[in-house]
Amino acid sequence: MLSGFSLCPGLFYDTPAQDGILSRIRIPGGILDSKQCHAIADIADNYGGGYVDVTNRANLQIRELLSGISSQVLEGLQNIGVGSRNFAVDHIRNIMTSPTAGIDRQELMDTRPLVKEWDNYIAAHPALSGLSAKFSVGFDGGGAVSVCDRPNDALFAAVLIEGKVYFRLCLSVGVKPLIDTGIVLLPDQCVSVCGSLAEVYLGHTNSTGRRKLRLRELLNNWGCENYLQEVEQGLPFKIIRQPKLDKTTPEKRLNCQYQHLGIHPQRQQGLYYIGVVLPLGRLESRQFRGLADLATQFGSSTLRLTPWQNLLLTDIPERSLTQVKNKITGLKLDFSPSNINSALVACSGNKGCAASATDTKGDALTLAKYLETHVNLHHPVHIHLTGCQKSCAHHGNNDITLLAVNLESDNETLAAYHIYIGDGLGSVATGDSQEKFGRQLYQYVTLAEVPILLAQMLQVYQVKRQNPHESFGEFVNRYEITQLQSLFSLVK
Repeated sequence: MLSGFSLCPGLFYDTPAQDGILSRIRIPGGILDSKQCHAIADIADNYGGGYVDVTNRANLQIRELLSGISSQVLEGLQNIGVGSRNFAVDHIRNIMTSPTAGIDRQELMDTRPLVKEWDNYIAAHPALSGLSAKFSVGFDGGGAVSVCDRPNDALFAAVLIEGKVYFRLCLSVGVKPLIDTGIVLLPDQCVSVCGSLAEVYLGHTNSTGRRKLRLRELLNNWGCENYLQEVEQGLPFKIIRQPKLDKTTPEKRLNCQYQHLGIHPQRQQGLYYIGVVLPLGRLESRQFRGLADLATQFGSSTLRLTPWQNLLLTDIPERSLTQVKNKITGLKLDFSPSNINSALVACSGNKGCAASATDTKGDALTLAKYLETHVNLHHPVHIHLTGCQKSCAHHGNNDITLLAVNLESDNETLAAYHIYIGDGLGSVATGDSQEKFGRQLYQYVTLAEVPILLAQMLQVYQVKRQNPHESFGEFVNRYEITQLQSLFSLVK
């Protein structure tokens, strides 16, 4: 394996973690075939902890490696299409698209060819190794399962204009969410614009420095319009501008992050996909192999990872659904959107990261086990446990965020959490700027108290919501913090 300046884990260089060496495998678009799944599962067993983790960019991580993966094994992965052909650019962030690309009944365009084209472009241009490891691009095809709200430096979002499909260019500027630049592109122009965005970045940042500016930092410092003018100068065509949308990103679909779970008809007649819940994104090697075998026996021999840390089995004939469901259950996995694990996210915690104040992964599993027996949710509530302020596991909005802290009590250090609710947007709260994680509800809740308190919160929500479709976020945003604290204390 190689060494490099990137602080982000990769496949071709060693990245130390608290629990051993960490390897992260880019899966462009999140799609793997069965042969690739088996090869990765073998590495997890032979080198790591016997499991893989799906990340919030639809990567795969192998943890607890005792030694670096041998060059022969790495070459074998490249030969079956895992990892970039050019290892120098393999550190660049995974290319994101909807996990239902090509099978979504509502999508305007299948974005898988764009993912492949941009990945090939990266591999064919070694100079792009100077990009920040966090340089991130996403393609959204306008379907029901959207990635418009996922964090990316650049997003190309499909829209229909006068009966023709275009892609709106949205950029992340500073700490703001993605903004619509007003630029619309034909599908065959998107990768050229990606390339020009990258070239302008390389021309205005220190590509050899250890700390490289994020694209959004450069846009914020220099000005988005100045940057785009130089991008356009590097293109062989004139870009088209349309009025910017009021919303930050086009056609944002509500609760789209949960619509991939469960059983859904595809655009292909008679075929279905099944969204499988992976508790905290983790998949044991035997489960990974089992799902890959199911995909071969009943589907198209592929699995699709999602940026919500779950996965899809696709192209299942209707006649096989019952058999496939039973086999998924036999692997001790579930596909119900209401499963508490469907929207439960946690970072690696202090077992894998020195920056974490608590064992967030272990605490999340304890929380899930308690909530499963005390709360009956009708649709997901997004709960996020983060070991520090960096919020590595999830950068989007949450219903409930638990920020790990250490509590000193009687000369003893206890694991505890600050609890935040909602994203603060549209709430009745006024005054100073909103908290990063939403509105703070409680401070220093001990680990023993967390499951009981969250169960109370969810029980009150189930009873007092205005209608069965009101989300937890909508519910809490109707109240002041003091009112919520009073409400949540009612259940004993």
